[in-house]
Amino acid sequence: MSDFEQLGGSLPTLGNQYQNIHINEKSHLGNVYNISREDPLSLLPFARNAPFNSYDLQHEPTCLPDTRVDLLQEIYDWVDGQDERCIFWLNGLAGTGKSTIARTVARRYVEQERLGASFFFSRGGGDVSHAGRFFTSVARQLAYTVPSLQKHISDAVSKRKDVASQSHRDQWRQLILHPLSHLDCSAFQCSIILIVDALDECEDDNNVRIILQLLAEARSLKTVRLRVFLTSRPEIPVRHGMYHIPQAEHQDFILQNIAPAIINHDISLFLKYNMGTIGQEWTLGAGWPGEQVLRQLVLNASGLFIWAATACRFIREGKRFAPKRLNAILNSSSSAVIAPEKHLNEIYIAVLNHSISSDYTDEEKEELCGMLKHTLGNIVALLSPLSVFSLARLLHLPEEVVNQPLEDLYAILDIPEDQTRPLRLHHPSFRDFLLNKDRCGNFWVDEKQAHQTLVTSCIQLMSETLKKDICEMRTPGCQATQVESSRVGKCLPSEVQYACLYWVQHLQKSGAQLYDNDQIHRFLQVHLLHWLEALGWLGKTSEGIRMILALEAQITSNKTPNLHAFIHDAKRFALYNRSVIEHVPLQLYCSSLVFAPENSIIRRHFKNSIPHWIQKKPKVQGNWNAALQTLEGHSGWVRSVTFSPDNRLVVSGSDDKTVRLWDTATGALLRTLEGHSDWVRSVAFSPSGRLVVSGSGDKTVRIWDTATGTLQQTFDGHSGWVSSVAFSSNSRLVVSASYDKTVRLWDTVTGLPQRTLEGHSDSVRSVAFSPDGRLVVSGSGDKTVRLWDLSTGVLQQTLEGHSDWVSSVAFSPDGRLVVSGSRDKTVRLWDATIGALQQTLEGYSGWVRSVASSPDGKAYSLLVSNEWIREGEINILWLPPEYRATSIAIWNSSVALGHSSGNVSFLKFKRHICNDLAVTGGLCGQDMYEGEDQEQFKDEEIELAE
Repeated sequence: MSDFEQLGGSLPTLGNQYQNIHINEKSHLGNVYNISREDPLSLLPFARNAPFNSYDLQHEPTCLPDTRVDLLQEIYDWVDGQDERCIFWLNGLAGTGKSTIARTVARRYVEQERLGASFFFSRGGGDVSHAGRFFTSVARQLAYTVPSLQKHISDAVSKRKDVASQSHRDQWRQLILHPLSHLDCSAFQCSIILIVDALDECEDDNNVRIILQLLAEARSLKTVRLRVFLTSRPEIPVRHGMYHIPQAEHQDFILQNIAPAIINHDISLFLKYNMGTIGQEWTLGAGWPGEQVLRQLVLNASGLFIWAATACRFIREGKRFAPKRLNAILNSSSSAVIAPEKHLNEIYIAVLNHSISSDYTDEEKEELCGMLKHTLGNIVALLSPLSVFSLARLLHLPEEVVNQPLEDLYAILDIPEDQTRPLRLHHPSFRDFLLNKDRCGNFWVDEKQAHQTLVTSCIQLMSETLKKDICEMRTPGCQATQVESSRVGKCLPSEVQYACLYWVQHLQKSGAQLYDNDQIHRFLQVHLLHWLEALGWLGKTSEGIRMILALEAQITSNKTPNLHAFIHDAKRFALYNRSVIEHVPLQLYCSSLVFAPENSIIRRHFKNSIPHWIQKKPKVQGNWNAALQTLEGHSGWVRSVTFSPDNRLVVSGSDDKTVRLWDTATGALLRTLEGHSDWVRSVAFSPSGRLVVSGSGDKTVRIWDTATGTLQQTFDGHSGWVSSVAFSSNSRLVVSASYDKTVRLWDTVTGLPQRTLEGHSDSVRSVAFSPDGRLVVSGSGDKTVRLWDLSTGVLQQTLEGHSDWVSSVAFSPDGRLVVSGSRDKTVRLWDATIGALQQTLEGYSGWVRSVASSPDGKAYSLLVSNEWIREGEINILWLPPEYRATSIAIWNSSVALGHSSGNVSFLKFKRHICNDLAVTGGLCGQDMYEGEDQEQFKDEEIELAE
């Protein structure tokens, strides 16, 4: 196969440039290609089966001549005309021919050298089943189909070599939108076409929404038009995503709204062409099968092209028995007017019944039916396609046992002649059919049982295959980037990679219960480090951590105490050693074990894996402390951190002028929000968690979309640094405090300033809204706390008592109390109605930087001073010098600490520790810090650094 075919064949403008590019398969299931490392584009992962004309999809059909005439013309007019709408959404029910139309449009424009890129999603299709490689694959195609773009895209990659690991928004902007904005229309035809097929088959509804939102930004291009042709079923995520795009920016076409007469005409032409071809191949006569039969077939299709296509494939595969198969279809199909789905059921059942010969005995038929269900069940339950060869190895079956039941199923399965290429369903409707007992009767596949079979197979295969130094590098310091992908692919073949990546998902989908000393427990006790090592070579460490987190969530300590303890410790071990696993996998057996706490279950269990050449081990702490892991991130002081309302994200603002979003579960960097020209001094989430507001030393306030990273608003008006920002409870207002001694209110919808609150005589350091949105509290360098009425802007109360700067203020959840923390080392509680001082909390040894209340408002659960975290008046955790914070966020029982190093540390505590101290008369046992008991102290800290 040529390089050109491997990459998808859609590169008409490459010329001789392409001859100097070497394509090497990357390890992940053979789905991703990288160009030689000398080319910056090699850093962009490429989903091989994304282009419409990729090698594996080369036999997929396009529309026949004289079919879909009016619809195709409408699409062509939109592409070629001056229509300002940048998106054309073709939506239709399953089997109505959306993908065939998309391929037809793609073929037309690739021949005109105007197809920029295409991405055909496919559920269960590995890298084309999710959005992980969507933008990088599109960028790679654009770089080679539009030569004038190649330099701009390559420059973008050279500037940010980690762009493939950044947010979808960053990838879209840096790799596609900005390079396109540099194109000169006079140097290239004015419209470039991007085709996205079956968006509804993209995993994760949030990613569907993000893709649509970002693609709509194509309207901002001035010198070139990017036309996005999009197809999908009318699923809710797509419909909601389109709803949020102004109607003036997209054109919609609903396939099922086409007049039935037109659809039937096109299906009739399709059947006449294909049946005529079959008749010629087997000399069945010029008139075969006759107009009456064709009319009956059109009627049975009920407007579904997939019915017609499946029927034709089934008849063609019958070869000289084609007429017999045609009769089988006619006899099995109802002549009554019924729902299209019923007709589709009938054709699928006819194909399946025909694969079981009537010559077999009833016992043999039952056995063959069982084999068929077993094989098909595994195929439709796969989360990424495998070849017959790999599937047989995964299931521990001879290849012929997998092949035999499939011999007569070419009508519904794409079975390559090359047994090493992946099996695929011709259409996703067959999966829906097979998993629905009401539709397929005796051929029903129990989805949970199919997933259970695959779990067992994955565990067995990994147990037989995984081992220490599986890639035989023999050098403990060997970095993952030094290992050729071909070597990884040889040592970890596709079926083993599949097992490593998907066994936990199959376990979840099977609904199986886990027990101490069961198959999963025994596997982990032997192969945990081997599995993590394999994931390190595959570049899938983050996926491994998520799988461990999913396992932990699936079990409880009271029912499975030993397995729970093992997995919890494995989580601590994997999170703490994430960087090691990613970069130097073999150090799992060296550094990771040697420096693990003495009482770590993983260290004790795998101590014999430590190399003998480490003759004396260092003294280490007894138990896990607060540090879970260290990740690269900010390059300057972290000035502000805060949790999202659901505690799933943390946002941080830094002296490096960026705002960053982090996943609290894994510590992964999700987004980098760039735009400020000076330090970011304060950040906050909206109540829904969908927006972030940031205030900066550049005197501006900015609002960002957390899902896409898009800048929504920029507020200008302050004449000094913006030191604190917050959202109102309905997200309609943002309040900002500044060194210009003012507090300002902004309308988040219109972007207009609403009010300026003046009265402080020094810089305003902190602001917060009351829960009902009627008041704002501010704390200042003038040592006062002030309460303001939002509707009038009138000062309601001035709370005096602090003897130094007020650095932090907050309301209780019921709005009845205000809490303030100060550089005078005290925390004060005030009555928000009358302004009276209720309580003064003293005893802090340093500046109180942040305060917050518990959600029920009954107690101020956590406070952070310079060197202590306290609950109420009790010191509960001393912070070593390297953990003392420049910024603090508190959410319920969780704390995030931002450091001058650029790190962010996460801690989480059991609530109401003071109650336990009162009961026990002292510390509540060492496991408050060990992490052995998830309910007492978990997810203690994640450090994030760039």
